[in-house]
Amino acid sequence: METWVVKVFNIVAIFVLLSEAAYGNMEGDALYAFRKAVKDPKNVLGSWDPTLVDPCTWFHVTCDDDKRVTRLDLGHAKLSGLLVPELGKLERLQFLELYMNDLVGPIPKQFGELKSLVSLDLYHNNLTGYIPPTLSKLSNLKFLRLSGNKLTGRIPRELTKLGNLKILNVSNNDLCGTFPTSGSFSKFSEESFKNNPRLEGPELLGFVRYDTGESWSCN
Repeated sequence: METWVVKVFNIVAIFVLLSEAAYGNMEGDALYAFRKAVKDPKNVLGSWDPTLVDPCTWFHVTCDDDKRVTRLDLGHAKLSGLLVPELGKLERLQFLELYMNDLVGPIPKQFGELKSLVSLDLYHNNLTGYIPPTLSKLSNLKFLRLSGNKLTGRIPRELTKLGNLKILNVSNNDLCGTFPTSGSFSKFSEESFKNNPRLEGPELLGFVRYDTGESWSCN
């Protein structure tokens, strides 16, 4: 009986180790895809070695006890380049801090898969395109700061479903139309939306394309 118990324990231990390695490789691959998509003049990503079993030893990456990535702290790192959809695979990521860099291009709609996310800080970059309505799936999100970019289009009304949202800042972009004042947005003042030359005031009007999950252009 004792030998049988030991064998079962060993099998379970091996399964856990293999699972951790699989997740580590998947999340490491996702982070390395981001590394390849950006220029890094300060070499802050120099420790991001794709040959390691997991990325938990990389600088600016924090993991939990299960060796799953929970934080990515790369604010003010002088990074330039694109955000990549692969970052949406970091299922336990709680803090995505990429503020004050020179990132360009759109916010990937795959960021809506970051179900554990508490803070999304992308302010003071050069991001373009729409705010993806898929961010409305981030039910744990408390801080959404997208200010100081070049984002266009309307503010998705779906974001008013974010019941835990404490801080919102989409100021200093090129958003248009009007902004929502219902749901979680009812607590935010016009300061959250200021310096968008084509944003006319409260209450979002117009047609929302729920069928595709995409944002829409202003007339």
